[in-house]
Amino acid sequence: MKNSFRFVSCGGFLFVVFYLFTIANPLHAQWIQTGLDGFFIRTITSTGSYLFVGTSGDGMFRSTNNGASWTSINNGLIGLEFPAFAVSGTNLYAGSEGQGVFLSTNNGTSWNPTGTLTNPYVYALAVSGTDVYAGADGNGVYRSTNNGTSWTIVSSGITNTRVFALAVSGTNIFAGTFGGGVFRSTNNGTNWIAVNNGLTNTDVWTIAVSGTNLYAGTGSGIFISTNSGTGWNVISNGLTNTYIHSIVFCGTNIFCGTDANGVFRSSNGGTNWIAMSEGLTELNIWVLAVSGLNLFAGSNGSGVWKRPLSEVTPVKELSTDLPIHFGLDQNYPNPFNPTTNIKFDVAENGFVSLKVFDITGKQVADLVNDNLPIGTYKVDWSANGLSSGIYFYTLKTDKFSETKRMMLIK
Repeated sequence: MKNSFRFVSCGGFLFVVFYLFTIANPLHAQWIQTGLDGFFIRTITSTGSYLFVGTSGDGMFRSTNNGASWTSINNGLIGLEFPAFAVSGTNLYAGSEGQGVFLSTNNGTSWNPTGTLTNPYVYALAVSGTDVYAGADGNGVYRSTNNGTSWTIVSSGITNTRVFALAVSGTNIFAGTFGGGVFRSTNNGTNWIAVNNGLTNTDVWTIAVSGTNLYAGTGSGIFISTNSGTGWNVISNGLTNTYIHSIVFCGTNIFCGTDANGVFRSSNGGTNWIAMSEGLTELNIWVLAVSGLNLFAGSNGSGVWKRPLSEVTPVKELSTDLPIHFGLDQNYPNPFNPTTNIKFDVAENGFVSLKVFDITGKQVADLVNDNLPIGTYKVDWSANGLSSGIYFYTLKTDKFSETKRMMLIK
C-alpha cells in the first residue's frame, strides 16, 4: 500500500492531503452516514475546522472532526428550526423559523438574537461586503449594515415576497422566490427587478453562483444564466428528479440534491447529469456542502452523509516538498482559451485570496477565499462568458501580495 501527497481540485483551489491510494478505489465509492441519524437536516456550512448543521426541530449541531461526532450548540437560541446559515469573518449567522436571526462570534458556543424582524421566518441568508441580507417568507428581503443590530426591509420591486434563496455575485444580489422566480438588485437591495426570461418554473428553492454563471434550482429542474439573470436556459438532461433543493460546486463539478432521487453530478457545466447516490438510504437531500476534502449531504430524516471528494473529482500527484516562501506562478497556458491554471505556494497557514480582474479593475472571478494550510496549490479557471483581452490575477495573504497578467484569446 503506497502513500502519497495529493491534491483535490475544489471550489477553485486544491487541498493538499496525505492519504492512502486505496481511498480513491472506485469499487468502494459510496456515501457513508456520519451522524445525527433520525434528524432532518435543513442547512450545512463550514468555517475553518468547524462544520455546522441546522435541523428542523432539534436546533443546531457542530462537528470539529469532519462529522465523526457532533455536539449540540443551542446555548442562547430560541426555537429549534434553523434553515439558513451565513458566515462573515468571525460572525456566524443563523436564520430561524419564527425567531428571526441569531449571531455567534465564538463558533456556535453561544448565540445572541439580532435585531427584530417584522417577519421572523428566515429561510435564506447572504453576506455582501459589510451588509447582511435575510430572506423571509412573506416580507421579502431584510438588510443589516451593523451585523444584525437592526434590520430594514429592502423589497421594493419584489412582487412575490416569499424569499427562499439569496446569492451575491459582485454588485448583484439575487433573490429566489416561491412563485415569483428570480429578482435582481444592483443597489444593495434598494430596488429589485424580475429576471425571469426563459425561467419556465418560478418556484425557486436555491440560487448558486460560480464565476459568471448563475444557477437556479426549481421545482422542474436547474436553469443557468450567463448574463446575470437576463436570460435562462434549462440544464436538466439526466436528472431523474427535477425538484432541486441544493446546488454546490467543486472545481469543474456541479452537485445537486433532489427531492426524492438523491445526489447528481455534472462535470460539463450542467449539460449532462449522472446519479451519484450509492450508499444513500435516504434520497430526499435538502442541502449539500463542500468542506475540506469531503462533500456533505443533509437528508430529510437520516442525518448527515459524507463522501470523499477524491472519489468524484480528479486527483493528481503533488511534490512532497512543502514551500518555504510564498509565490505566484505565471498561469499556464498563456495566452489561453478559455481555460487556464494558476499555481501558487503558501508558506504559512492562514487566509489566502486569489482574484481575477479585467483591464478596468473590475473583479470577474473569486478563485480562493479561505484559510489554507502550508502547501502548493493549483487553480483551474475557465473564462467562459468573458471577452478576449488582458486580465490580471492577484494572490494576497497577510504577508504577501503579487499580481500577474494573462491574456484570453477567443
